[in-house]
Amino acid sequence: MTQRRVWTNAIAVTGLNGTQGERLDIAVEGGRIVATGSGLARAGDCVIGCENCLITPAFVDCHTHLVHGGDRAREFEMRLNGASYEDIVRAGGGIASSMRSTRALDTDGLVQETLPRLDALLAEGTSTVEIKSGYGLDVETELKMLRAARKLETLRPVRIRTSWLAAHAMPPGYGGSKADYISNIAIAGLDAAYREGLVDAVDAFCETIAFSVEEIEPLFAHAKALGLPVRLHTGQLTHSGGALLAARYGALSADHLEHADARDAAALKAAGTVPVLLPGAFYMLRETQLPPVQILRDAGLKIALATDCNPGTSPLSSLLLTMNMAAVLFRMTVQECFEGVTVNAARALGLEHVTGRIAPGYSADFAIWRAQNVAQLVNRAGINPLHSRVFKGIITHG
Repeated sequence: MTQRRVWTNAIAVTGLNGTQGERLDIAVEGGRIVATGSGLARAGDCVIGCENCLITPAFVDCHTHLVHGGDRAREFEMRLNGASYEDIVRAGGGIASSMRSTRALDTDGLVQETLPRLDALLAEGTSTVEIKSGYGLDVETELKMLRAARKLETLRPVRIRTSWLAAHAMPPGYGGSKADYISNIAIAGLDAAYREGLVDAVDAFCETIAFSVEEIEPLFAHAKALGLPVRLHTGQLTHSGGALLAARYGALSADHLEHADARDAAALKAAGTVPVLLPGAFYMLRETQLPPVQILRDAGLKIALATDCNPGTSPLSSLLLTMNMAAVLFRMTVQECFEGVTVNAARALGLEHVTGRIAPGYSADFAIWRAQNVAQLVNRAGINPLHSRVFKGIITHG
């Protein structure tokens, strides 16, 4: 039986009280929070003093493409020098470049390439990371990506949730139609991933450059038949109708949403779908169409934030910087940014009763910061004030 641990003398922001800190003790047994309050330490407890530091729920990154081979820094340089996306694609870049690099690695190779990105997130107090497939674009490589994602959980103290994203793009040179690809790769591969226990949710990219609502619908219907929740990339570049598709299937989340409107927001609210905004991609692509934050607020939606960590459009592995970008670029409040990477991000993964809050019954996942308030976490860019990270009651950093 593990020893009961009590963290004391902390300024706690629990995820239940906005961003206002209160002095709390936090008692943990068996990896779960068993009590919060004052004077909780008792004889035989292991008592950890927090030195008047800020303590918050550990962060949740609810949208990443963390597992992939290679990088696309050369394309970034090309864009800075005036190359268009079409120029980059003609030169063999874009998603085709990531596909080739990812296909070239075995599972262990993908794990080794991914670990530095994962370690960067953990070093900033992240407990839970969603990881998508989507750079293989054939059945075996998509499965290999999710095998690598699952293996990460055995190598680091982290909670991983996986998403099957074979419906990300058409592979170059594919001989059939998009409908053929959905049937023969996305759906057939999903069945294999499901049998192997590799998939927690099913995702797709609903855009004119990817797949339409009609093309994605059979995939989502199949996911529903398997009992798997769905998520959707949509509204990043155009108003594709994907938000209504996500709502119709009760999606866990709809992500990007720069082109969403009030009808979309109302449908997402009625479905209980979480809007996930991705300021890293907005920043890297120098987008000008801001996501409709006020429309989402007016609909009563609670917004999640994520890094969208990927090799091309958001090579970002910092939720601290994600919060800062959301505040500066999207004019989100400190409370919205903080809840976006804790309670709301947990909801976007269906983990709202597991992590993202400091409360009895929740996993003991929290971060202790050399700070006095949450605004200091959102305001500073390029500084990591983490004092220590706790995952399932075990101190893993600090």
